[in-house]
Amino acid sequence: MDEIAQSPLARYREHLERGELAYQFDRATGKAVFYPRVIAPKSGSPDLEWRVSAGIGTVYATTVNHPRDAASYNIALIDLDEGFRMMSRVEAMEPTAVKIGMRVKLRVKREGEGAAEPLPVFVPVEASR
Repeated sequence: MDEIAQSPLARYREHLERGELAYQFDRATGKAVFYPRVIAPKSGSPDLEWRVSAGIGTVYATTVNHPRDAASYNIALIDLDEGFRMMSRVEAMEPTAVKIGMRVKLRVKREGEGAAEPLPVFVPVEASR
């Protein structure tokens, strides 16, 4: 396999293709590592273990973007239960209704027709049942 196919980003995308949110775990510090990297940011260890998140988290912060020629949407920081934070958005509700502390669940979707990359977004836990 070529080196690019084995990169941390390629591995992360492979998991998204399967509907999974993958992250790395640094055994040296006992902490989750996200966004995928070649070495751990705190310990410098190249020995990162891949794990799959349950996809459940809490909205840490949120804001609403109001583009001039498109519908408004939120941008949210999500604290995943496994101990890492990621930027995404919360869908299936009005952007202004997203609240700090809200529990959310992962949904992997594709943007637009013919989109090549899956996108991790979140929905309220209540809406995912």
